[in-house]
Amino acid sequence: MLAELAAPFKVGVIDLDDSAQVELVAASPGDYVIGAAPICVDEYQRVPALLQAIKAELNRSHIPGRFVLTGSTRFESLPRTTRALTGRIQFLDILPFSQGEIDAVHEDFLEIALAEPDRFIAVPISTTPRTEYAERVCRGGLPIAVNLIDRSRSRWFDAYLAQALSSDVPELVGIRRLDSFARLFERLAAQTGQLLNVSAAASAIGLEARTADNYCQLLTDLFLVRRLPAWGRTLRSRVGKTPKLHVVDSGLGAHMMRLTPAKLARLDPASSTEFGHLLETFVVGELLKQASWHDDIREAAQWRTHDDDEVDLLFETYDGNVIGFEVKARSQTTTKDLLGLRRLRELLGDQFRAGFVLTTGKHSGRLEDRMYTCPIDRLWSTNGNTVKRARHRATPTSARRQRARCKENKT
Repeated sequence: MLAELAAPFKVGVIDLDDSAQVELVAASPGDYVIGAAPICVDEYQRVPALLQAIKAELNRSHIPGRFVLTGSTRFESLPRTTRALTGRIQFLDILPFSQGEIDAVHEDFLEIALAEPDRFIAVPISTTPRTEYAERVCRGGLPIAVNLIDRSRSRWFDAYLAQALSSDVPELVGIRRLDSFARLFERLAAQTGQLLNVSAAASAIGLEARTADNYCQLLTDLFLVRRLPAWGRTLRSRVGKTPKLHVVDSGLGAHMMRLTPAKLARLDPASSTEFGHLLETFVVGELLKQASWHDDIREAAQWRTHDDDEVDLLFETYDGNVIGFEVKARSQTTTKDLLGLRRLRELLGDQFRAGFVLTTGKHSGRLEDRMYTCPIDRLWSTNGNTVKRARHRATPTSARRQRARCKENKT
């Protein structure tokens, strides 16, 4: 909770989830922006006038770090007239818990992969079965949901979505057809781990394409889905531009798709396909969480050409190096799995740092020049001590533990 962040400073939290508090703050916002720092406000977007009052206070005193604001939506999604603090704030997307946070394990996979990938040649054999991967995918990382099981978790996901529809959505934009909004999210959740096709989802529910585009942006603003952009359009003319869609939390995605761990663990073709898409979403999410506390990551994206070369996820560092990842629900790595990574290596030359095929198998190793295979569970394992040249924080910021919902922290 935000209260945990405020406690060491012996300050309280202005909780705008409380309707009575909303009325008081809205009546006199200036009274709530003075006092001991940091001034902590939860669900700040519910009193837009508060932003104007904070701006006026900052005009009088330019001391940084006086305000910590958390909200359920992105700042950029608010009406233009409420964006008083543009240029005066720093942003931190608070993602769901990582698997390492849940297991209380220091995660250093991305750190080592960027600095010394050869260290993955000899690591312990994985003992994680497919059933456990399915359990982790369906559990996800939303803080309250991870402690629930079966129907209790399903009911919580239903309540979570209902709150977003009844509270957060009306605050951002006047949507009268909330049923269409919910159905679009369900259709898009079924596209997780695939190229985004808003038109197909809209057509399936009889929604106008332009309206569906707006709704898709709103789902992004609410931290329900993410669009992983295409990368490297300057490499060659035949590189695709369409983003990939991922549900922000794999557990929520599994719930929307009505998938259970038992179903995902089956080996029939339909279950294997669904497991593959959700597992990719899960792994992409875990890597993005590790990237969020790494100072050297400039961009996260996916890469695909019209010749069907593709890489599920890549990171570009500020010095121009690139590391790529392919996610496979199989236990074995095949030659075909390396095609996209090889093509990227060919195009980038020395800027290509390493390529990884992450599988549900047991073994790690080097496949060829700058190409490696690893079990997916290395992502939430402690793979070694702090790596030289690594410049990120050793553990995630405590702010990422504050809310049961994906929040955006602004200081």
